[in-house]
Amino acid sequence: MTGSKVTMMRIDRPFYELVTTRLGPFGIVWWQTDHGPRVRQTLLKTGHEPIEQVINNCYPRVVRNTCQAIQDLANRLKSFLQGDALSFDLENIALEICSSFQYSVLMAEYAIPRGWVSSYGRIANHIRVSGGGRAVGHALATNPFPIIIPCHRAVRMNGELGGYQGGSPMKRALLAMEGVEFDRTGKVMMKKVFY
Repeated sequence: MTGSKVTMMRIDRPFYELVTTRLGPFGIVWWQTDHGPRVRQTLLKTGHEPIEQVINNCYPRVVRNTCQAIQDLANRLKSFLQGDALSFDLENIALEICSSFQYSVLMAEYAIPRGWVSSYGRIANHIRVSGGGRAVGHALATNPFPIIIPCHRAVRMNGELGGYQGGSPMKRALLAMEGVEFDRTGKVMMKKVFY
């Protein structure tokens, strides 16, 4: 995919599957299309509200269901969150819902290897948006596909964590699981910086 919009007919209503992990429950919201399942969003538990309620609030007609491709994705998410070094195929991910700018940011983020970090400003420079660190931060804050697109690997230039949909403790846990080191003040030690 080169950033152009892909038109795929959605069939009927949204579905969801739940993934129980050591970092808490995740939801996968997807539609069946004429070309197979398309993941519309992965949702992290962020507050006290149960993840199923969060999903139902966002997608009122949603029904719990799965298929082989979604179950495979759920299993890979579990494995990733147990510390397995793996990446995710984007074939069934509905990147066409993103603006062209967000798509560029997400693809830059997707390219950051496990155990590495980058900064919002570095990503902005990489995609040729001078002074676009805040815009990159916003694009990552609204990433519809956390974990699949590893937005936890973007931090502030000074090593502070910055924001994360699942909260700072989850972001820190994900980075630590990948071997990223922190100094005594809790900042990322910027040893392996991408871009």
